[in-house]
Amino acid sequence: MSKLRVLCFSTSLDGFSAGPNQSLEHPLGVGGPEMFEWFFHTRTFQAMHGCGDGGEQCIDDEFAARSFENVGAWIMGRNMFGPVRGPWPDESWQGWWGEEPPYHVPVFVLTHHARAPLTMKGGTVFHFVTGGIDEALQRAREAAGDRDIRIGGGVSTIRQYLQAGLFDDLHLVVAPVLLGAGEHLMQGLDLRALGYECTEHAAGHRAAAHVILQKK
Repeated sequence: MSKLRVLCFSTSLDGFSAGPNQSLEHPLGVGGPEMFEWFFHTRTFQAMHGCGDGGEQCIDDEFAARSFENVGAWIMGRNMFGPVRGPWPDESWQGWWGEEPPYHVPVFVLTHHARAPLTMKGGTVFHFVTGGIDEALQRAREAAGDRDIRIGGGVSTIRQYLQAGLFDDLHLVVAPVLLGAGEHLMQGLDLRALGYECTEHAAGHRAAAHVILQKK
């Protein structure tokens, strides 16, 4: 049976997973890219951006590569898809990733505003879901079959699925940076009461710590 998973999701030491003032110029918020320094140097990241065999092979790269294995569908929030807010003015915005996004499977985007499915190169099809997290999960399960469903973000989307206790496991990467403000991942959530426990942790190659939480 497929699992609902968070994989390689970065957070700062003070608990933020997006910096303040997100915009077209700062899609991760001001200071947000600092949380992903562990990822930028990996071979997986370099390959995703057409850099051939560049990048380091290390424990960070192992986690990054594993995060794309056995994934049959993705779910993401509207803010992760792009900076456009409110009703879609047109369909010109097609995501941050160019003509061939790195997903290669169906992606279900949570939104309050309907839009026709968007087919991209490489097998990625963005479906825009207006019925909330349960509808998105049901459709993702149908699309994924026996493969897993990965939640890409952003913070609000992950918090909604966490509050509902729907995740099977979460792989968080705690980066050694302080953002001070932004979107807090765990604020107000009692993960112990929701049934999660830490089952694995490992030191990364560049100071970040990999932490695995699983549902009991």
